[in-house]
Amino acid sequence: MTLEILTDRALAPIRHGFFTRRGGASSGIFAGLNCGTGSSDLAEVVAINRARVAEAMGAAPDRMVTLHQVHSADVAVIDAPPAVPPRADALVTRTPGLVLAVLTADCQPVLFADPEAGVIGAAHAGWRGARDGVLEATVAAMESLGADRARIRAVIGPTISQAAYEVGPEFVEGFLDDDPETARFFAQGAGDRALFDLPAYGLYRLRAAGVGEALWTRHCTYRDPERFYSYRRTTHAGEADYGRLISVIRL
Repeated sequence: MTLEILTDRALAPIRHGFFTRRGGASSGIFAGLNCGTGSSDLAEVVAINRARVAEAMGAAPDRMVTLHQVHSADVAVIDAPPAVPPRADALVTRTPGLVLAVLTADCQPVLFADPEAGVIGAAHAGWRGARDGVLEATVAAMESLGADRARIRAVIGPTISQAAYEVGPEFVEGFLDDDPETARFFAQGAGDRALFDLPAYGLYRLRAAGVGEALWTRHCTYRDPERFYSYRRTTHAGEADYGRLISVIRL
């Protein structure tokens, strides 16, 4: 099956893609393009999937840089493929030919570009990373390489939507204690539950940071099992593990 690659005109002419699960070599509960080395999928199959992604971006597999993601606000600035994946949740570069990649399964994959400066970035932004400032840190790191935040375009790819993201009262309180303005991102759920709008929160943080353009592709990972992996959907189904989606960008 052919790989399915979602793109957004806001990032043009920079080469990029939010890959769905279609077109991969994995089988069983991972069926499709599972790119997560942290999953229990066969390592050699995950390597095949990653090689297909690199090839689709016109690069060798060893030019695709991933992270050891830890739900932080840390950013790795790179000019060559590192010996081991950096322990961080975002990457930025101005080096042509490097493919920056982040893995998600409900969290936000965010791709950044300032085409005029020739600077790109990619961030993994779950609720914790977004609240702790990973998006703003990515913008700042891009500026350190010569980007202008007013020219930066940021696109949030497939992520969990508000209707599927139920949270408890302590979760809500943590956000409101940090910023009362975030009340707008919660809707009433069943009982004491609330529904959190993660992509709207991401857009709020990006726009407050002063980026020139910020968009969401409006794809929900939870609601579309044929196209996307979802940690929460897997948990609700009682499955043993889940695949990871990959989102990439390159100069």
